Amino acid sequence: MERLTAAAARRVALAAQGFAEPRPRGRVDARHVRRVLDRVGLLQLDSVNVFCRSHYLPVFARLGPYPRELLDRLSGHTDGRLQRELFEYWAHEASLLPLATQPLLRWRMATADTAAWGSIRRLARERPELIADVRRLVAERGPLRAADTGVERAAPRPGEMWNWHEGKVALEYLFFSGAVTAARRINFERRYDLSERVLPAAVLAAPTPARADAQRELVRIAARGMGVATEPDLGDYFRLPRADSKARVAELVQAGELAPVEVRGWRAPAYLWHAARRPRRVAARALLSPFDSLIWFRARTERLFGFRYRIEIYTPAAKRVHGYYVLPFLLGDALVARVDLKSDRQAGVLRVQGAFAEPGADHAQVAAELAAELRLTAGWLGLGDVLARQVGDLAPALAAALRAA
Repeated sequence: MERLTAAAARRVALAAQGFAEPRPRGRVDARHVRRVLDRVGLLQLDSVNVFCRSHYLPVFARLGPYPRELLDRLSGHTDGRLQRELFEYWAHEASLLPLATQPLLRWRMATADTAAWGSIRRLARERPELIADVRRLVAERGPLRAADTGVERAAPRPGEMWNWHEGKVALEYLFFSGAVTAARRINFERRYDLSERVLPAAVLAAPTPARADAQRELVRIAARGMGVATEPDLGDYFRLPRADSKARVAELVQAGELAPVEVRGWRAPAYLWHAARRPRRVAARALLSPFDSLIWFRARTERLFGFRYRIEIYTPAAKRVHGYYVLPFLLGDALVARVDLKSDRQAGVLRVQGAFAEPGADHAQVAAELAAELRLTAGWLGLGDVLARQVGDLAPALAAALRAA
């Protein structure tokens, strides 16, 4: 069995995610964005907008400044010359995915009655007539917002994070089952419509693969996007049931597409994608969304980078260690710092609420590179300045670097 050093495995993973290549120097167009999607397979969506919507950030991390409306047009969220190439579905979490992936997720759509979360399953079981009524409403009047169903919001139940009314829950059941999808988003709110009115006819007509065949292809996408990974890493990429993940990985090993390897310091068996690049050096520089596919599986992030990362959005402010919306900073092949960022759109300023270096990091070097990346990011977001608070051990050096720049 081949043995890899931890550093070699880290470089393989970064190359698989597109960080071993320089960013484009000229104009970034749809071809560049498609290439990122080909590499990573999907972009996770998230509603938090204190800094920037999360699905825009992985593309920026790999390409640098690009027109965000490009991704909007590819997603069908704005009118334009580009035809829709992405759709929304539950993949890792709520995600944007290439249209070609839709048939690979039909097995999940078929399990809505058993695999969707509790409130959705319960409504489908207890009020199937409401599901049918909402589907008819979408057919007659779509695209619809959840508020357009006419169902009033009930009092929240103890412990519930989302106070969804039954109309929204019905739409989410239909979304999970594939009957409806997101026609577009306005202010990030989904407009639901029948899938046959949103997805191209060629996608709808594509044959439905057997569950095992579809899952095997999803693991292939994950393996290409991760380079080297454990079986739980691979299964988590599209949130496969663990028994299915084990079976599909074993099948790809048998087929020679995944090679068992031993990575120094990893406790679990690892698997190397047969066509994975093995760069000797990675010279990346990027701010990573908390939902970037490089780091979204926190156990893998810690294993790859020695970087313990927990998002603290739902942690009470007094108990937060690093801040509300904290992005790891990738420099070279290491995660060297983390910054809590906020876009103050009214003032036209990117605010660094806190800046923290990882142990052993060269504060001056990291601050200089981070300052350059922050200024690049601010310009991309249409913000005129970057201001850093004196919070965190890296803050003094970062403030000095921003002044010097």
